[in-house]
Amino acid sequence: MQQPVFRVGEWLVTPANNQISRDGRQKTLEPRLIDMLFYFAQHPDVVLSRDELIDNVWKRNIVTNHVVTQSISELRKYLKDGDGNGREYIVTVPKRGYKLAAQVMWCEEGELPPPAAPQVAVITHEPEDGGEDEVQDYIPPRPTAKPVESARSGTRFYQRSPFWVWLSFLAALSACVAFVGIATLSPRVPVATMPMLLNPRDIDIRIQGGNSCSNWMPQLSYVVGLSELIADSLNTYSTFLVHDHTNYNYGGPSSSGKSLTIEFVNQRHYRAQQCFLSVKLVDNADSAIMLDKRYFITTDNQLKIQADLLNSMSVALKQPWPPQLLKRLNAVLPQQGPALQQFYQAHQLLIQGDADSLTRASELLSALMKSAPDFVYSGAEKALVDVLRNSYQPFDSQQSQQLRDEIKRLEGLPQLQDSPILQQIYTVEALGQGRIDDAYRSINKAIDMQMSWINYVLLGKVYEMQGRNHLAADSYITAFNLRPGENTLHWITNGIFQTSISAVVPYLAHYDADK
Repeated sequence: MQQPVFRVGEWLVTPANNQISRDGRQKTLEPRLIDMLFYFAQHPDVVLSRDELIDNVWKRNIVTNHVVTQSISELRKYLKDGDGNGREYIVTVPKRGYKLAAQVMWCEEGELPPPAAPQVAVITHEPEDGGEDEVQDYIPPRPTAKPVESARSGTRFYQRSPFWVWLSFLAALSACVAFVGIATLSPRVPVATMPMLLNPRDIDIRIQGGNSCSNWMPQLSYVVGLSELIADSLNTYSTFLVHDHTNYNYGGPSSSGKSLTIEFVNQRHYRAQQCFLSVKLVDNADSAIMLDKRYFITTDNQLKIQADLLNSMSVALKQPWPPQLLKRLNAVLPQQGPALQQFYQAHQLLIQGDADSLTRASELLSALMKSAPDFVYSGAEKALVDVLRNSYQPFDSQQSQQLRDEIKRLEGLPQLQDSPILQQIYTVEALGQGRIDDAYRSINKAIDMQMSWINYVLLGKVYEMQGRNHLAADSYITAFNLRPGENTLHWITNGIFQTSISAVVPYLAHYDADK
């Protein structure tokens, strides 16, 4: 059903066109902002929490509180129309939510008043002497009673002729049997299958090619890390939902409205069989190419390529990056490309999640901390790797004390205060010590800072420890939806403690890596 036109304060809102207008000016908003304004208009002067807005505006999409806050900010800017001192249409109620503070008027187009009931005209005559005693109300005549039929004429036909009744019944039954037989034996017209519905706000990231490239493995680690950065940034700071398929070999149709393909292209004229990266963003609705970039990766330009690709994605999707993301990236990224490549190699081992991979990741990060001491995020990554290693094979007392001292040192670094990795470390550590409430608080803080697959795996582990397996299943499926593949499944099954897939999340038991 089409949403009706309505007014909010001075603005006329036309949901069908995603437009608001005032004083002859029109503005086109994102559909999600129009849906939010419509929901506010349905609940004037009612305080709406973030959770209620997520349930009723975003429906089944997975979003964080940060996305709601950003959408509220954008809607406020449109309604204030550049007037910094203008009225506030949506006010914040501290610790409760948001409220629409403007008057709402609904415009029901084509609605007509109900017809008036017919009235009987009453004509009275005044007496000749002007008195009122002889005035009598007009009493309309009553309808004449319908004559009662005689007993014989009121007798039904079927009561007098049972033979004809039975004959009619048998004829109708025969006709029904004939129709059923014709419908059963005649060839049916094939029914067209429903085409797959695309979600224009969903994006898939895929990697193709590269086996014939001489620099394949280090570039693969770099691209996997870059893909995860793009996915986490868009999932956290925009209304897009990104599925990182870099560990998923499914080649069938996708319901995502857009596909980001990163392909290793081997051109013979490049020396030593080196490849360049072809990055292409395609709108699956009409196959339009939204972004087409090519990069030749060297050890010195990886930071520049990462910055350029993030900026190009922002322009192509018309999604500006918020200042807090840029601030966090500037705080945690290294100053040199080789350090970034080495970090992504260690991070890929962390993603794999098994004990041997974690040990090798710890060794790489230890070397990186010595060669790039200003790269503080490498120390935080190593601490996360080590608390995970401790969950597989407990450290001795000296190693445990060194790990606690390192975590305490990281807590004092200002560059890591707004980074979710500290909360991830706290969560793993608290789960290992049985402090479930502390783990629950820490992982929810991490999810508020960053919507990533690893955060939802850790949230599922917390729910399991609380005995809420149905919520654990939801968290694990969310993690697998964000980054499907064997790595995520291994984390769900073996991370921190063993999880029975068939008992907790049987849906994932049907996953087959070979299909």
